[in-house]
Order: sequence, then C-alpha cells, then structure tokens
Amino acid sequence: MNENRRIFKITLLRHGESVGNAESRWQGQSDYPLTERGRKQAQALAERWQRENAAFDAVVASPLSRAKETAEIIAAELGLTVEFDSLWLERDSGKFSGLTAYEVRNNFVHPEFYAPFDPVGENGEGDWELFLRAGQALHSLLQREPGRYLIVSHGGLLNQLMHAIVGVAPQANNAGTRFRFHNTAFAQITYYPNQHRWEINRLNDYAHWQSDEQDGSRD
Repeated sequence: MNENRRIFKITLLRHGESVGNAESRWQGQSDYPLTERGRKQAQALAERWQRENAAFDAVVASPLSRAKETAEIIAAELGLTVEFDSLWLERDSGKFSGLTAYEVRNNFVHPEFYAPFDPVGENGEGDWELFLRAGQALHSLLQREPGRYLIVSHGGLLNQLMHAIVGVAPQANNAGTRFRFHNTAFAQITYYPNQHRWEINRLNDYAHWQSDEQDGSRD
C-alpha cells in the first residue's frame, strides 16, 4: 500500500464571517448565514486551494448555515460533495445563544471562578462537555479509511479538538492554551495510525484573506 494511503491528512477549517460574527453575537447553535464578506472569504480560499492543487477525499461539515455554506462554496470550486454531521456543531451556548457580547456581559451574573465542568450560558455545554464531544468527533473521523479530509466547523469546537489532539484537558477559568481560528482560517494535521503520531503542519492559516485584520469573534 502507498504510504500516503496509510495516513490521515486532516484540514480543519472554520467557516467564513457570519451575520452573528458581524454583530458580535454568541452564536452557539443559533443559525446565522454568511455575510457577503464571509462568502468572499470562502471563495478566496477555494480559489487558493484550486491554484495549489489541493485535493480531498471527503468534505464533512457542521449543518449550521455558516459552516454549510462555506463548505458548499469550496466543494463546488473543487468538484466535491459535502457530508453533514451534527458532531461538528458549535458549542451549545445555552441562554447566551443569539445574544450580543454586551447583552451577555450585562444581563448575567459571571462568577469569579468557574470549573471546566460548569455549563456555559447557565444550561449550555461547558468546556469539558465540549472537549468530550470534540474527542467523539475526532474518534468518528478516525474510524474512516485513512485519507485526505476537509472538516468545516466552528472556532469553539475546533479549539477543543486541537486540545484533544495534543492531549491537553480544559482548565478552570478558560486558562491555558488556546488555538485560534479566524474566519476561513485552517489547520492542517497529519496522523499516523500505526505509530499514534500527530504532526501539526499549519495553524490559523488565512493567507488568502489578509486585506484586513480579523478579530476572531465568537462562533
């Protein structure tokens, strides 16, 4: 068997700018479409990958509109189809979902200390719960045949997925390492199943969209 067929080459992509991003909302699993800027970001990345002769065996995306549309724009350019899997949904932000950062800051009590097991937004997924779902999503991916996979998801989920890959559990008060994904930024990871060895080859790459600074606002 060809060596390249015994490994997983995984590209983790955050969606383009959404209406919720533009309005500085805690989107969570609330469904917001892409802005026109977000569509242009996705198209710019699709054209970059076409120039670079990027190839994927499968595209798997969150079914939320902002990820779905991003995946479909790229897949159309590369001649691929998209699968949808709810494991790749963004964090359930509970009562914060759909609210602006200002509304969350001023309408809720925020404890000085919170454990990773505590919920977000009173009844949403806490860091530990999201970390476990990210691990489940990763496990599901690795049950497939080795190959080249494009995953289109959300910043919160992808951050915890990276924690699962490097073996770092969530910490209290959101302390410790954070993996940032700007809109349409991607990471490229290689996994060697026979050695259980990971390589992080790229992280937060958005060279296709450097016209202005991205703020990494909440997914």
